[in-house]
Amino acid sequence: MSTHEITLTVNGRSQSVSVPANMTLLSLLREKLGLTGTKNGCAAGECGACTVLLNGEPVNSCLVLAAECNGAEVVTVEGLMHDHQLDALQQSLMDQGAVQCGFCTPGMLISARALLNRNPNPSEAEIRSALVGNLCRCTGYGRIVSAVQAAAGAEKGD
Repeated sequence: MSTHEITLTVNGRSQSVSVPANMTLLSLLREKLGLTGTKNGCAAGECGACTVLLNGEPVNSCLVLAAECNGAEVVTVEGLMHDHQLDALQQSLMDQGAVQCGFCTPGMLISARALLNRNPNPSEAEIRSALVGNLCRCTGYGRIVSAVQAAAGAEKGD
């Protein structure tokens, strides 16, 4: 199997790694870089547990080849914290009781962060649309949507 030398920025840090041609971004993050917050749910792009930001856009990392990420910027759930402080979304999910088993949480957080980055004041319908690719078996989505709304308000100072 051929390998590729790639350099990418992950959570603000430059990383140079050698990856097999068939390695996914998900496997690179979890196995080579030790960033296990990104979850392997279905390995088919259906559940959203592996969602990360790739050059600012949410993607299912199980469907992206690592070799395609040369020169890219990746943000995982671990990259949401700043100066040892939770991101407003992370804090809001905790405050709103929007986390149960937690398996979907990293993907939900990343999809919601992508939404708030492009639209700091989304409607409930826009939030639900942004999270449509993230499946949750536990919470029923209501508290997750409320947490995103509360985080949006907190970020703009409401």
